[in-house]
Amino acid sequence: MDLTTLAALGFIILLLLLYIRVPVGIAMLIVGTAGIWMIRPPAAMPTLAREIFSEAANYPLTIIPLFVLMGNLAGVAGLSRDLYTAAHNWLGHFRGGLASAAVVGCAGFSALSGSSLASAMTMGRVSLPEMKRYGYHDGLATGSIAAGGTLGILIPPSAGFVVYAILTEESIGRLFMAGVIPGLMMTLFFIIAIWIVVKLDPSKAPTVSSDVTRAEKWASLGRASIMIGIIFLTVGGIYSGVFSAVEAAGIGAALTLIVTAMRRKLTLKNTKNVFGSTLRATGSVYLILFGAFVFKTFVGFTSVTFVLSSWVEAQGFTGMQVMIAFLIIFIILGMFLDGFAMLVLTIPVVQPILEPLGVDLILFGVLAVIALEMGLISPPVGVNVFIVKGIARDVPMATIFRGIWPFWFAMLASIIVILVIPDVTLLLPNTMFN
Repeated sequence: MDLTTLAALGFIILLLLLYIRVPVGIAMLIVGTAGIWMIRPPAAMPTLAREIFSEAANYPLTIIPLFVLMGNLAGVAGLSRDLYTAAHNWLGHFRGGLASAAVVGCAGFSALSGSSLASAMTMGRVSLPEMKRYGYHDGLATGSIAAGGTLGILIPPSAGFVVYAILTEESIGRLFMAGVIPGLMMTLFFIIAIWIVVKLDPSKAPTVSSDVTRAEKWASLGRASIMIGIIFLTVGGIYSGVFSAVEAAGIGAALTLIVTAMRRKLTLKNTKNVFGSTLRATGSVYLILFGAFVFKTFVGFTSVTFVLSSWVEAQGFTGMQVMIAFLIIFIILGMFLDGFAMLVLTIPVVQPILEPLGVDLILFGVLAVIALEMGLISPPVGVNVFIVKGIARDVPMATIFRGIWPFWFAMLASIIVILVIPDVTLLLPNTMFN
């Protein structure tokens, strides 16, 4: 069997294993190790041991448990509720304001947790009852939460950027900075999408008569300023070069731990839950990375990336054309595959093709993550939709999926803007200190 055929067979078997719900990391370990054994039998087990050990001892990866811990502590301390309350008080009296507040709350919580699922779950529990109480349409209410939660893998700290950086050997700090402006832009686009939906059908978001005083508004903003301050300290510290991304994660986790203790929320039960969920989430990401690097080595042994790169070069495609083609593939794959699974499956193949064409991998990383976000809310396997369904059990799945389409097109608009104006993504990473 020639190596190109073996590579194709490896991808097919991997997709079959994922289809029967074998965990992503385990599936990649199996296929990668078996593929290496078929090419170079003596190298199979040493490669397996070396890749697992090297990734487990990879210092930059400590950023993942630290930021996950920070997000879990923020939820326990009530920082997420503080942020939503402030957004609710300032935006709630506008038509569609509660949905906009949910999006803003998700964006803020994303800057602490780095997880789309955690953002959707946490803010959904806080904001969905409020929107139901005021008679918001189920599609708009659940759609805004599901879409807002996707900001967790774009706004730094992003677990998706960390995985992408490890796979491509790019700077985590530069990727974090590259996600700031697109994340804020997408938050604004989501709010505009809500405004358009409400403008077309005002019955979906009844006007909320708010009796919140000016003093209450500023008081709620003051309580939310703790969370906002931690965000600005960590992100601003990375941008200014005061500390690295890993150091920012440590400082952010430490500050959030102090706030949690000061609010007397660091009980034995909460501590067990916080650290237990942090370990489970971190273990899942590490297992995926172990499998990704073993599988990446197998793909390298087959030289299939060189074959594909040569074919693309022979066709005379430009970097922009190839990048757009890959983004379309990502959007389609995102409908069926988990975001992390898609990253670790495709990046080892995509990177060697894009680099010779002069494509900026920081720019492509942001575009790829947005494509992953689109997959998180796209049928039939929109993970965030299922998270929201778990909170809104009385809302039909079809209603939730119909509610996400305005936000899906807002994401598509974000991709178009970034393709037309790359500086939206590259401005901060190109001007950051060090």
